[in-house]
Amino acid sequence: MTDPEIRDDAAAPSARQLFHRPEGGPYLLAHSVGLLPLAARDSAEQAFFTPWETAGGDAWSQWLGAVDAFRSALVDLLGGEARQWCPQPGVSAAISRIISGLSCRPERNVILISEQAFPSVAYAVDGLSRLGFRMELVTGDPSDLASWRRIGDPDIAVVVMMHVHSNTGILSPVAELTAMAKAHGVFSIVDVAQSAGVLPISVDAWDADAVVGTCVKWLSGGPGACFAWVSPEVIESITPIERGWFSHANPFEMDLRHFAFAPDARRLWGGTPSVAPLAIATAGLRAVAGIGVPAIRAHNLRLSGRLLGQIDADPGLLAQRGGTLCLPLDEHHEAALKADGVRFDRRGARLRLSFGIWNDEADVDRVAAGLRAAARG
Repeated sequence: MTDPEIRDDAAAPSARQLFHRPEGGPYLLAHSVGLLPLAARDSAEQAFFTPWETAGGDAWSQWLGAVDAFRSALVDLLGGEARQWCPQPGVSAAISRIISGLSCRPERNVILISEQAFPSVAYAVDGLSRLGFRMELVTGDPSDLASWRRIGDPDIAVVVMMHVHSNTGILSPVAELTAMAKAHGVFSIVDVAQSAGVLPISVDAWDADAVVGTCVKWLSGGPGACFAWVSPEVIESITPIERGWFSHANPFEMDLRHFAFAPDARRLWGGTPSVAPLAIATAGLRAVAGIGVPAIRAHNLRLSGRLLGQIDADPGLLAQRGGTLCLPLDEHHEAALKADGVRFDRRGARLRLSFGIWNDEADVDRVAAGLRAAARG
């Protein structure tokens, strides 16, 4: 992927007005929870609360319309077709449902995942050992294809890769890895939790079997609205253990003696869906699509580069990374930023700072001043 030109985006000031911004210092936590879109309350009111208030139990036709709107918004932003997308309660749940629906053979049961993966994903993968799968951690730099050389071995069944690693910001070479997996008959899953909304993504451009993610971060959709995309080439081969009436081909058939999986990604759904999180998240998806991910990416890179230049950091930190600066700074730097009200977090030895579309040059300069003061002691 080639990054867009790093320039002053004239759309950024108006885009900032689409979000509620908390009082206090700069908000740099898009990698954790994106800011609330101004349109989110109206979206929830119109798509969830009003149908419930006016129709009671007859609201389901309108609620399912809200689900369709969520899936359509995913298509507009990330590609694919609506039937290839299914809402999920969490990324870990999506991964568990997908892999539990695959055949596990003793001679081919290894699931590869980087040791830098988000822990919750690893917990989900490790839990599948009850089905005969075995998790194996990939050591080394996940951006280096050589670290993934095991993909070609005959005991590998599945590879789960983070598009962006949350603790380091490192990118995986997704297109190359999914091509390797395809060539060796390995099922591939890409986690876009830390990239959707800040890196341009098209599921149609990857050769992945499945893509999973969440709206809570860069997509500003709040918690509870996650998703799974599944390639039409493999969907009929996935028969998840967890089933419910909404993973049925005809949810309203109501014959407990007969179950038939939905012919599309809805087979990953399960029981009664949670509609409110999807109605809220649709506002975030539409806001991001309206601004344009390339513009968000360019804005993020420009502000990140401005910060690195002011603190004499390695500009190479912008290369092969997602939207988050993961800086190896000590507790003095952390204390200085906290004292100034900057919203950020720490993972291990690194401070994580993410410049969203709601941030501007003044935010960068304020953060840089705090870090320089801490460095001077």
